[in-house]
Amino acid sequence: MSNRIVLNTISHHGKGAINEIPAIIKARGFEKAFVCTDPDLVKFGVSAKVTDLLEAAGVAYEMFSEIKANPTIENVQAGVAAFKASGADCIVAIGGGSAMDTAKGIGIIINNPEYADVRSLEGVAPTKNHAVFTIAVPTTAGTAAEVTINYVITDVEKKRKFVCVDTNDIPEIAIVDPDMTATMPKGLTAATGMDALTHAIEGYITKGAWEMTDMFHLKAIELISKHLRGAVENTAEGREGMALAQYVAGMGFSNVGLGIVHSMAHGLGALYDTPHGVANAILLPSIMEYNAPCTGEKYRDIAKAMGVEGTETMSQEEYRKAAVDAVRKLSADVGIPADLKEILKDEDVQFLSESAYADACRPGNPRDTSVEEIAELYRALI
Repeated sequence: MSNRIVLNTISHHGKGAINEIPAIIKARGFEKAFVCTDPDLVKFGVSAKVTDLLEAAGVAYEMFSEIKANPTIENVQAGVAAFKASGADCIVAIGGGSAMDTAKGIGIIINNPEYADVRSLEGVAPTKNHAVFTIAVPTTAGTAAEVTINYVITDVEKKRKFVCVDTNDIPEIAIVDPDMTATMPKGLTAATGMDALTHAIEGYITKGAWEMTDMFHLKAIELISKHLRGAVENTAEGREGMALAQYVAGMGFSNVGLGIVHSMAHGLGALYDTPHGVANAILLPSIMEYNAPCTGEKYRDIAKAMGVEGTETMSQEEYRKAAVDAVRKLSADVGIPADLKEILKDEDVQFLSESAYADACRPGNPRDTSVEEIAELYRALI
């Protein structure tokens, strides 16, 4: 079986990278951009960093910001209608995973109208056409949605999130400018950073992992361990390091999948609107312990990448514990809660466990699981 790598056609990295956007649009002959962002980014002037550039360059645009933190089917449908009414011919997605996931759904449906029922995109939908030309500009350092072939939509009616995996949804251009993340508050910086660490660790141990993605994931783990604390304190070095780290993690996991940390986190987000990164961060250490018997020597590599010394002489039990302890310490250092006591209700565990087992990320988990075992993992954190 062959291994596949799907990445952006072009990506721009570093301070000032957003200045490339108007020239990119003009060079490709597009006339009007559909700017897909979220209301808070509009309110606090973050989106304006890009739209001011468009205005100065004479590039027309239409703003769409009807997007929730956990974007819904209705958000995507509203975006499709707004795109059609706007007369736009390209998309500029500005935001975290919510804005970019919504933009992906819009772009796919516009060019594949037979999937107008958003639910039909769940899983691996056989779309025929690439999404509308999209430039993705992350404002968080965590989701890596700008370089992935995945997006997640909330089905409010059924109280669940569903994952869509489609090579046609990846943005052609990624603009990874650390200045766009500088206004993130500490809590959001911590949560999105731990989301990136979860991507890197789950991607490294998933069943589909191979040499090329291992390279990305180990480097991402190293960079996150080095820079997340600084990013939370809003240092320039920390912001720059995390902007790169989360993108590198995305280069890997997008191509090999994730595991049950994400499966279980999706349910918490759908039912309680729990921030995705917070849910991942709380779940990750416990799930690492659960998965450890099926990871070979990979936890030695994780511990070493996280700065643990002496891993070469540790026993298997020691380096596996060291890896989990390093994750717990980083999570605590950036202010993530240690458990789900303030979030999870026991009466919801069965529903959440069934949803997690049905989630598209679950098959990639290194350890085969069951609804009953997932329920035990949830309850251990209450």
